[in-house]
Amino acid sequence: MPQIAPYGSWQSPISAALVGAGNFRVSNFQLKVDGAAVYWTDARPQERGRIALMRCRADDLAAVEEVTPPDVNVRTAVHEYGGGAFAVKDGVLVYVHFGDQRLYRLDVGQSRKAREDGEGGPRPLTQREGMRYADMELDLGRERIISVREDHTGGGHEPVNTLVNVSLDGDDAGTVLVEGADFYAAPRLSPDGHWLAYLAWRHPNMPWDGCELWLVEVEADGSLGQPTLVAGGPTEAIFQPAWSPAGVLHFVSDRSGWWNLYRWRNGQTEALCPMEAEFGLPHWGFGGSTYAFLAEDRLACAYGQRGVWRLATLDTASGEFTPVPTPYTEVVSVRASGGTAFFAAGSPTETPAVVAWDSVTGALTPVYRPVTLDLDPGYLSIPEVVEFPTEGGLTAYGFFYPPTNHDYVGPPDTAPPLMVLSHGGPTGQTTAKLDLNTQFWTSRGFGVLDVNYGGSTGFGRAYRERLNEQWGVVDVDDCCNGALTLARQGRADPDRLIIRGGSAGGYTTLCALTFRDVFKAGASYYGIGDQELLDATTHKFESRYNHSMIGPYPARRDVYQARSPLRHVGRLACPVIFFQGGLDKIVTPDQAEAMVAALRDKGIPVAYILFEDEGHGFRRAENVQRALEAELYFYARIFDFALPEAVEPVTITPSTGHR
Repeated sequence: MPQIAPYGSWQSPISAALVGAGNFRVSNFQLKVDGAAVYWTDARPQERGRIALMRCRADDLAAVEEVTPPDVNVRTAVHEYGGGAFAVKDGVLVYVHFGDQRLYRLDVGQSRKAREDGEGGPRPLTQREGMRYADMELDLGRERIISVREDHTGGGHEPVNTLVNVSLDGDDAGTVLVEGADFYAAPRLSPDGHWLAYLAWRHPNMPWDGCELWLVEVEADGSLGQPTLVAGGPTEAIFQPAWSPAGVLHFVSDRSGWWNLYRWRNGQTEALCPMEAEFGLPHWGFGGSTYAFLAEDRLACAYGQRGVWRLATLDTASGEFTPVPTPYTEVVSVRASGGTAFFAAGSPTETPAVVAWDSVTGALTPVYRPVTLDLDPGYLSIPEVVEFPTEGGLTAYGFFYPPTNHDYVGPPDTAPPLMVLSHGGPTGQTTAKLDLNTQFWTSRGFGVLDVNYGGSTGFGRAYRERLNEQWGVVDVDDCCNGALTLARQGRADPDRLIIRGGSAGGYTTLCALTFRDVFKAGASYYGIGDQELLDATTHKFESRYNHSMIGPYPARRDVYQARSPLRHVGRLACPVIFFQGGLDKIVTPDQAEAMVAALRDKGIPVAYILFEDEGHGFRRAENVQRALEAELYFYARIFDFALPEAVEPVTITPSTGHR
């Protein structure tokens, strides 16, 4: 028989230590194939956030091994968000080591023993400091790598982005192949090596606003001819150019209003499967892949609808689209080797895994699952897809996780506190998957609403563009309306509504707390308090992002100031806890520290935790644990409920006076 206990005070086996120690993000796995072998990145929170590289063979899925040495962190800092930190072909592996941002070669075709004995071990290919590399393509016929390079050596306001050629025998920095645009991504060689496709875009666009797909002939000496524009432009976003085995160029475009699949053949663009679904993702990081070739005319692909991602096959000759039955609700990084598709996946009840799907037999095989939970399902909250009315007669979306713990129920005639999650980006999305960070709260008696506010991806371009010039308004309205809808339904206590978010989600959090009276407390993780300060201090990739989200600066300085919580802190009247990384170059620590100082001056209960060794997002297990426990302690003090276990206190100034 469940015990009756106040919401928030339930004892749970899902500890902050468990959350911190686990690798619970499907996006942590980035896959590539080399013949019959599949490789993937593996984040290690307990190893100071290191990213290792793993592999197995399609004919021996049980034989998983770590490829990189234990001191290697496979991670690039290009665009600060990274991705695309390794490439592999015919047993030659090239990767970026985070510690020095140099390219290294490792001959993984040799046996592990030979590598451990020093034969074919890692050797640096680049030497010069200030150069960063990402999204590499191996051109073995010419003994080189084609790579995105971000050059920080010029001393100018912004680094210079180009496509470069780096010798596989070692080179100082690389020779520029393509230049002139502000950003480049996805250099992809045709199977015969005669053609190179790549993406480019310019300020003020972000790649999901508009980018260009270019095609250029590669001469025998490796030089490039005159490029041809295949698709894209200022209002068309392209994702993942890829070549079929016979050398037909494919890509994803949102020209129809949805990210759908296309191919370019005989100088013509052909739509492969028009539908109201997303086959693409916002280009936050390099190396994303939502489709792969099982054969010349058959694709394995991931597609998303309303935050749920599934696997399917597409016959590109007939147009036949066939969903593949799986238990998964998040599918990313799709690759293929022969008739087997590999991908990273998660579900509401399973931790993330690298999965193999045999397209002939239909067999699904989890290849690698870094964390296996021995949890009774009675502690897991299953997400409910919710829709709710918002401003302008529109509809917004999200996932509601009710408080769930089979050992407890709340007191009669009471509703639980509700935590509203505002995701980052803001051009991002939340999906229906097992997130122990969320389950940490629901198993203690909190309801959680994870909101896909206007501006989120996964709902078509028109939904994404709801946030244009409306950042700090539409996202806030949707988070508030979601919370109020659940409160009206009796599923949340209107006096204990909390909002929480990181980065852009932290900005939404601070705006909601400052400009609305819906929420009673909040948590900002490396959130933006001053949009003018962000515009002056952030990195190149996002330095014009605000031009579409708010307006051009300085012409619309009035709007920047009107939507900066720090400028209106007099209106903020509820407790807030702030978390910040000392190494953050995207949202610098002075943002949080200015907000904290202003709230302390006002006498509003506030807490601040700075992790000196973290950047934009927390990777280390001990820091994730500390942040969760501090946040729980903060709410216990603010809403005056007892904690079932001891946690390290956090200093709240001024004191709340509660126990």
